[in-house]
Amino acid sequence: MNAPPIPGTPLFDAAAARKGYALNKMCYSFNEAANRAAFKADEEAYCARYGLSEQQRRAIRNRNVLELIAAGGNVYYLAKFAGIFGLSVQDLGAQQTRLSVQEFKRRLQSYGRFSEAVTRGELPYG
Repeated sequence: MNAPPIPGTPLFDAAAARKGYALNKMCYSFNEAANRAAFKADEEAYCARYGLSEQQRRAIRNRNVLELIAAGGNVYYLAKFAGIFGLSVQDLGAQQTRLSVQEFKRRLQSYGRFSEAVTRGELPYG
């Protein structure tokens, strides 16, 4: 049985994996410093080297995580891309939720406090 979709949340399934293969492969390449330098030196040439689609190239140029996910990006690999620009996973989460980074961090902290209260038995959700 499949879970119902969450509105506004793209599913990373086999189709998305196929669509984003080149994008995710390119982002994985950023594990190596030489590849990060090559990307910074000529982004368009680097994207062409991996055969990115126009949608993927536009998302790369826009530095927009929602566009990157729509283009088949997997957030695990996109974090490697974001790291080139000094962005953290919280920066990506803020973009995804359309919150400021500070608002996103506060939300994460509130979830942590909620989870701790459940664990301690203070709330009836445990």
